[in-house]
Amino acid sequence: MGRRILIVSASMGAGHDAVATELARRLRSGGHLTARVDLLDMLPPGVGRGLRAAYRTALHRCPWVYGAVYAAFFRDGAEPGERNGWAPDTGPLAAALQPRLRRVVERRRPDALVSTFHQAAQVTGRLRARYGDCPPSTVVVTDFAVHRQWLHPGNDQYLCLTEAAAARVRAATGRPAQVCGPVVPPAFAAVGRQDTVGKPSRWAREFARHGRGRPAVLISAGAWGVGHGLITTARLLTATGHLPVLLCGRDERLRDRAATLPGVLALGWVEDLPDLMAASSALVDNAAGQTAVQALAAGVPVIGYRPIAGHGAEGVHEMAAAGLTEQVADENALLRSLDRLVRPGPVRDRRIAAGRAVFTADAAALVAC
Repeated sequence: MGRRILIVSASMGAGHDAVATELARRLRSGGHLTARVDLLDMLPPGVGRGLRAAYRTALHRCPWVYGAVYAAFFRDGAEPGERNGWAPDTGPLAAALQPRLRRVVERRRPDALVSTFHQAAQVTGRLRARYGDCPPSTVVVTDFAVHRQWLHPGNDQYLCLTEAAAARVRAATGRPAQVCGPVVPPAFAAVGRQDTVGKPSRWAREFARHGRGRPAVLISAGAWGVGHGLITTARLLTATGHLPVLLCGRDERLRDRAATLPGVLALGWVEDLPDLMAASSALVDNAAGQTAVQALAAGVPVIGYRPIAGHGAEGVHEMAAAGLTEQVADENALLRSLDRLVRPGPVRDRRIAAGRAVFTADAAALVAC
């Protein structure tokens, strides 16, 4: 008989919800019943929307402010094996959300809780620590760099992207942590293994129309079109014989601006992203988020460049340290990396194989066991 599983996420960008959606799909296909709640919807009217707007504005207009907040409240300086006395129960937002989520749990009576957002992990950890009747809680960590807001010893288990992340969780919380790799829809892995010889896709034809003979290089800006020097990077790639494909997300102003640049293909929100990636030669990434791991699944080499502040900078570094991507510091290094990776050959093949190796287990199976 299937279990009733409540997934707790938050609509901060698109990545956490994307993981929640794919987890729910897998769990339902395994015969389980799922429900989802958005933490921001549980706050008083307007508060959740205000928090999201403030976060988005900080990333766009004053990333140094977000970087300072991240350094003060997310990082703690501890290395794996060190305990530093952080207090997981002191977050005012988690304290405000705890009674609200408890009411949801009492009403829905799930058999298990699953968090895909760091603040959700704080709330479920508090519930498990304070109430004996709260169902078991699993945290699916979506970041390569596990900051302290993910960490609460009240949760029963953690599922992490890499062994380095799992070691960090075990050292800080004393709780079990397993490695499952990213949670990505199967369509990305499927297109990465298709034989497309003689069958050019819609995106392959589109790329040929805009820049025949030029390798298509995706530039990711996330759902909100966030990033430093995106236009500059696009111009650089155009000038060096590439076709830059700028993924502007839902930022129409960024798309309109980029669309005026000769030799640049500017796209808004893309629904058929697996097919787009299958026709692309590389991804220039700045956040180590869902777009980056989707590219790994699709067999697209990823280069970390000009990361956004806070979790983006740490995540890009951790992905490279794990051998999944390359991280470059300047324009010359970016071009050298692209020169190695866009051309078919053993260097590109090794990078693709390393990226795919991160997908080690099915997170849904570990949640439901």
